[in-house]
Amino acid sequence: MDRLCSDCIRCLLKNVSDIPENTPEAIRLDYMQQALAILADAPHTASAPVIAWEISRARQAFFGPDMGYAALKRRFNQLMLGCEEAVQARIRRAADPLFSAMRFALAGNYIDFGALDNVDEAELLKMLENADDIPLDPALCEELRSRLASAQRLVYLTDNCGEVVLDKLFLKEIRRQYPQLSVTILVRGEPVLNDATLEDARQVGLFQAGRVIGSGNGVAGTCLEMLSEEAAQAVNEADLILAKGQGNFETLRGCGKNIYYLFLCKCEMFARRFGVERLTGMLIHDRLV
Repeated sequence: MDRLCSDCIRCLLKNVSDIPENTPEAIRLDYMQQALAILADAPHTASAPVIAWEISRARQAFFGPDMGYAALKRRFNQLMLGCEEAVQARIRRAADPLFSAMRFALAGNYIDFGALDNVDEAELLKMLENADDIPLDPALCEELRSRLASAQRLVYLTDNCGEVVLDKLFLKEIRRQYPQLSVTILVRGEPVLNDATLEDARQVGLFQAGRVIGSGNGVAGTCLEMLSEEAAQAVNEADLILAKGQGNFETLRGCGKNIYYLFLCKCEMFARRFGVERLTGMLIHDRLV
């Protein structure tokens, strides 16, 4: 399956050209040539998150670890923790708490500094306020409800910091309604952009919602061939997988597993693919992609 497209390359090129100030010209040139070679040699079957990870490794070799997201991650984790009690109260009052919790988790997918030029706190809070208005396919919702009732092992693939607070509430509601489920939550195995890692999971109390493990790598998605032994076993043994975010969709789509993808369409390419406006919430099963 071809996963790469020209829109993805355009975004990756923008990130390649973001070089620390005062970098000597010789180092700047060597890095850009190496990064562009990774892009040029990438097969059409490669997903953008995997290519971005390869470029990130080259970048770290030249400039060291990128610590620019650490403070942002703490800030958005704290922001969402501050909203947790109010969101939980709204979920409890909802006519259908399960899909109310899902809509809040979808709204939280807005916190993505990789896909968006600016993550506006006011816009985020507005999206949470209007989360109950996110349209979802009723037939797919009922199908998912049935799958949750019959499953034994659920794997939940997370995406971003802050967002994982809302994932936690969604998973708590799943476990309340379907106590037979064994829940494993996958976070990124290494820091990448503002994606959630084990450190974020500890900060927001994600361990309250299930067993939390790292993916074993720094890809901003879930590349099955690159998972750690522990993560691969969890994914392969799962009856049901819920995958948050565009990155997980890009790396997994068409894999044939029983996966429901949940994400906001945050770029024009995704909006065109699904024929919707940007920031539309999506619930899609893998068989439909």
